[in-house]
Amino acid sequence: MKRRNFIKATTLAGLSIYTVSFNACQQVSPGGKEFQADTSANSVEEFELNEITIDQLQEKMNSGEYTSRSITELYLKRIDAIDKNGIQLRSVIEVNPDALQIAEARDKERKAGKLRGPLHGIPVLIKDNIDTADQMLTTAGSIALEGNKATKDAFIIRKLRASGAVLLGKTNLSEFANFRSTHSASGWSSRGGQTKNAFVLDRSACGSSSGSGTAVAANLCAVAIGTETDGSIVCPSAVNSLVGIKPTVGLLSRSGIIPISQTQDTAGPMARTVKDAAILLSVLTGTDPEDAVTKESEGKVQPDYTQFLNVAALKEKRIGVEKAYLKGHSGVDALLQQALDVLKSQGATIVEVDVLSKINPLSDNEFKVLQYEFKDGLNKYLGSAKGKVKSLKELIAYNKENEAKAMPFFKQEILESSEALGDLSSKEYQKALSNNLAVSRHTIDAVLKDNSLSAIVGPTYGPSWCIDLVNGDYGTGYGFTSPSAISGYPHITVPMGFVQELPIGLSFIGTAYAEPELIGLAYAYEQASKARKAPRFLKSTGV
Repeated sequence: MKRRNFIKATTLAGLSIYTVSFNACQQVSPGGKEFQADTSANSVEEFELNEITIDQLQEKMNSGEYTSRSITELYLKRIDAIDKNGIQLRSVIEVNPDALQIAEARDKERKAGKLRGPLHGIPVLIKDNIDTADQMLTTAGSIALEGNKATKDAFIIRKLRASGAVLLGKTNLSEFANFRSTHSASGWSSRGGQTKNAFVLDRSACGSSSGSGTAVAANLCAVAIGTETDGSIVCPSAVNSLVGIKPTVGLLSRSGIIPISQTQDTAGPMARTVKDAAILLSVLTGTDPEDAVTKESEGKVQPDYTQFLNVAALKEKRIGVEKAYLKGHSGVDALLQQALDVLKSQGATIVEVDVLSKINPLSDNEFKVLQYEFKDGLNKYLGSAKGKVKSLKELIAYNKENEAKAMPFFKQEILESSEALGDLSSKEYQKALSNNLAVSRHTIDAVLKDNSLSAIVGPTYGPSWCIDLVNGDYGTGYGFTSPSAISGYPHITVPMGFVQELPIGLSFIGTAYAEPELIGLAYAYEQASKARKAPRFLKSTGV
């Protein structure tokens, strides 16, 4: 959950619990000469599955060149080589001891002619706030939840297993999805340590789905699942040169996911291509009796989102661009203009619009809503879980009793202020929620309708910031996440290019259940721009 827009107008970062070096990260010079390759990293060219797509993996399994087991083994070796050892990306908090067994079962099914779909035999990583009824834990990165083994898969995990995917492991995250402290560092958790950015190792991987972002970028898996409340899928995707889809709230079930907000939370795919993200999205949707909001998606869910991949999707479309981001950082400005030129070259008309000036004033209300909903949702989750803490109050007490390990760098003032609030019948909560939904949805819908737009675009985030545990996360001047987060509307980010060696994403947002059109537009832009490139695991050398 990216909460800096409404706490102190900055972004997200982190620093390793294991290798603390406060002066390691240097600002980038105009020539970008402060970045050099980390020679301890395996070259991206040395990994045979580097940048491979789901379709390519299926072709290789169908031809017999690979099996699901051999692919899974390669990813596990890659995780061991550069995530657990070597440059220690620390994006994977736990590998699944059953992964090879699952892969072998999918191979037997393939040999028998039973293929479940495009994800059959494909290794997938999932964020460590999503329940899996297996040997893995679900902890939201917190040592307070160590020992929490789910007795039932989350709804989306049941869907994932049914698709034939291989659950490869769980990814690290900003602890409790970054809803713990106003001075936190993104990508850090007391259980998993610090996740690094795959492109420049001492820059932030953003959050809270930091591990999912870095893991996919570094080719530790085919695709991954993240979760978002405000920015937690699209920001780590953007700073890792990935495609991230934050769906309409209600398209994917949230049951079995450690919550922050019942009105803003959603899971979503993170991938290296729009097509791979669309494949993963297709298998995760569905109505879940345990999540009433999914009832609203009936009749709106598409069985296969890849059908909307269309290289001509931008032709004769009107696309809004958030005017607040037309001038800021010179490097981002140049990339945005290039992106707008690409959109125009594909037949789109660009219209300047203003969304942020109406949405940003909602930030204080948003934070208040999230605090109320976090207390309510977390108490319900912990009360039925198998861990040692059974409530938010007990979590706060545990962290205080184990402060040296649980809170070595930043504290838990958001947990404490949330605990001090009342329940969801509070008039303060009801008023804030009603206002936020009304204003955010009206603003987006009105801008789209009044200008006859198919989508609104803008830079997802600015260049990733230096890891700084002393001061916590700091801003880049960008953050196009709150409009879709507060409204519950869909948001897709696609690689737009690089400022020096730091990835920048282009966001596409629209109205409720506009995923089909947004996927088409994002795909058309992706195919025309081809901005994604693999990381080189660079490090800052100093000035």
